[in-house]
Amino acid sequence: MELKAGSRWKSAVCATEVAVVRPAKGSVTLQCGGHDMIAVGAERPVGGTVAADRASGTLIGKRYVDVASGLEILCTKPGEGSVSVDGRALTLREAKRLPSSD
Repeated sequence: MELKAGSRWKSAVCATEVAVVRPAKGSVTLQCGGHDMIAVGAERPVGGTVAADRASGTLIGKRYVDVASGLEILCTKPGEGSVSVDGRALTLREAKRLPSSD
């Protein structure tokens, strides 16, 4: 799976869709709901379900990161599966705090 900046991926088992903001430093496998993600243009396989331990969901407009690989993605369509890379759950990236204007 080649994760280039700007590439778009969708879950094979739920409605989640993401765009790669910053690619990983090496070769990784992007997953959602416990299954490998597929390119947006590809057809979803029939009969897949979200794994119970990977069902915390994704939020539209939020960025998710993996510190170990440097991967950063943006959720473009929410779904019930949670995103992971090589089995590690991605974490929600916090917004940067703006300085106060006192």
